[in-house]
Amino acid sequence: MSIQVSNITKNYGGQLALNDVSFTIKPGEIVGLLGPNGAGKSTMMKILTCFIPPSSGKASVYGFDIHEQSLEVRKKVGYLPENNPLYSDMYIKEYLEFVAGIHELGKNSKKRVNEMIEMTGLGHEQKKKIGALSKGYRQRVGLAQALIHNPDVLILDEPTSGLDPNQLVEIRNLISEIGKQKTVMLSTHIMQEVEAMCNRAIIINFGKIVADDTTDHLLNKTENTEMVVVEFDQEVKAELLKSVKGVLKISKVSANTWLVESGKDLDVRQELFRFAVEKGFTVLSMQKQSNRLEDVFQQLTKK
Repeated sequence: MSIQVSNITKNYGGQLALNDVSFTIKPGEIVGLLGPNGAGKSTMMKILTCFIPPSSGKASVYGFDIHEQSLEVRKKVGYLPENNPLYSDMYIKEYLEFVAGIHELGKNSKKRVNEMIEMTGLGHEQKKKIGALSKGYRQRVGLAQALIHNPDVLILDEPTSGLDPNQLVEIRNLISEIGKQKTVMLSTHIMQEVEAMCNRAIIINFGKIVADDTTDHLLNKTENTEMVVVEFDQEVKAELLKSVKGVLKISKVSANTWLVESGKDLDVRQELFRFAVEKGFTVLSMQKQSNRLEDVFQQLTKK
């Protein structure tokens, strides 16, 4: 296993951040570590990168124990923390050469720096000081420093934070490509990112794992209901819509548009058409919504 976590617990004084957490991650997996704010995601990542010790439990990276062999663990791991601390007075290339020196890359330093600048799309900005960069480009610098020593495991805390749509697609593709050769663990609040990049998700709530499965399996664990968005040509009273056969719940999207929830044993679209004909309404559009990871997340992390 590239990452093995056994019964990790972390207390901050009287605050329980992680409660008996266990999981394993195989080489080549891209795993999303998900959870509400304060669930324990960043704490777990800091423990695996040897920034803080657990209160109890064990963890290892490629067989190296985080307690006894922390230097070996750090050699195996590339880490992009949530706040991405960088030296703002240094130029991009200067900073990456500095990081390469810390990792003792020696003669390969300049080559590796140039590779990282190209890989993360920093070429046009490389002569700028880090303090002059946008947040999106600062994220790219953070990703470059995490990758520069060619680690086997990449741990990314909110890696797409602050990126514009074009940058987001580029970084998403980069992470997906990296995941073909390395183990990647990332945290994010954007469920679409998890669906696009990750083949597995671990969901934490109040310091405990509430789900650990492939994204495909998690999407099939939603409640036994289906969603349909229907738009009428005029306003429809909620009481009338609720009376349609098979309708379990409705939510108003806009003046004439409703989100209709129904059981999976009945195609409610047929009933909605019958209802519209009987009442003299016209259905302008009707679309079935597929299950979303966001729905699973909300179900599993409700207080």
